[in-house]
Amino acid sequence: MNSIIEFIQQPWPWYVAGTIIALVMFTLLYFGNSFGLSANFRNMCSMFGGGRSCEFFDFDWRKQTWNLLFLAGTVVGGFIAHQWLMPDATIAISDATIADLKELGIANPGVGIAPEEVFSFETLFSLKGIIIFVVGGFLVGFGTRYAGGCTSGHAISGLSDLQPASLVAVIGFFIGGLIMTYLLLPHILTM
Repeated sequence: MNSIIEFIQQPWPWYVAGTIIALVMFTLLYFGNSFGLSANFRNMCSMFGGGRSCEFFDFDWRKQTWNLLFLAGTVVGGFIAHQWLMPDATIAISDATIADLKELGIANPGVGIAPEEVFSFETLFSLKGIIIFVVGGFLVGFGTRYAGGCTSGHAISGLSDLQPASLVAVIGFFIGGLIMTYLLLPHILTM
């Protein structure tokens, strides 16, 4: 039993995780569904009556119950993995990345999943927090709606379905991520 738990606690190789993702995508395509977590926000708004005041939310959300269950499964699975399957909270990152993060004001890079210098109540009510959470949240929400889906929807489902729009969206996601990482985030973190 201990060997099984030790196996589960290790990161799975790409070929195992990739095969599982491919099987899930094949199953979704076979049954005529597409994958994307951001669609659940629309489903929840419709479920709670958003269709009465906005035509965008006026649809039969019950047809998307599988996606809501998938979202619940990711939350429960993440909780289980964090509570019982992570042997060590230290994140394996390179020495060069640790040095770069310390230079940007992150005191203990790799000690936890989310650095306290960014994800804390003190930061939340600062200019840095407003930029990261409010402006960043707005940009993610706007971008998801404008692109017609999120990174998981386009990169996993859209590319699996050979949709050209998803390829353009994924290229845009990577360009935006590189701009944020190398040009904007260093200035925001040193505020």
